Amino acid sequence: MRKNGFTFLEIMVVVFILSMLVAVIAPRIIGRTDDARIVKAKIQIRNFETALKLFKLDNGLYPDTEQGLMALVEKPAIGRIPQNYRDRGYLEERFIPNDPWGNFYIYISPGIHGDYDIISYGADGEEGGEGKEADIKSWDIR
Repeated sequence: MRKNGFTFLEIMVVVFILSMLVAVIAPRIIGRTDDARIVKAKIQIRNFETALKLFKLDNGLYPDTEQGLMALVEKPAIGRIPQNYRDRGYLEERFIPNDPWGNFYIYISPGIHGDYDIISYGADGEEGGEGKEADIKSWDIR
C-alpha cells in the first residue's frame, strides 16, 4: 500500500533545480534594478530641466543655488523673488523627489557647466564613483 506524497529525493531534486534557477536569474534581475534607478534619475533630472526652463520663461531667471529646486514647487521668499511665478509651481507632482537612492539632488545655479548644474551622486551617495556608483550629471546625460 502506497501513501500519497513526495519522497525526500523528489523534494531534494526540486530544491536543487530551484536553487540553480535563482543562482542564474537573480544576478540578472539585481543588475536591472540598478539600471532602472539610473534611468529614473536621468528622467527626473530632465523633468527638472523642463520645469526650470518654464520658470525662466515666466520670470527671466533661474532659481539661484540658495533657492534650489524647491523654487519649482514654492515661490521663493529669499534671493531674487520671481515676479510672474505660477500659482501651482512648475512641477506637476508639487514636491521635489529624492533621487532613486533616497538622496537629495544637488542644484547649483549659476552652474559650472551652464546656467545650472543638477547632480545625483548615484548609489553610494558620494561624489565620484564608477558603474552604478557613478554620478549622474545634467550636462552629461545621454
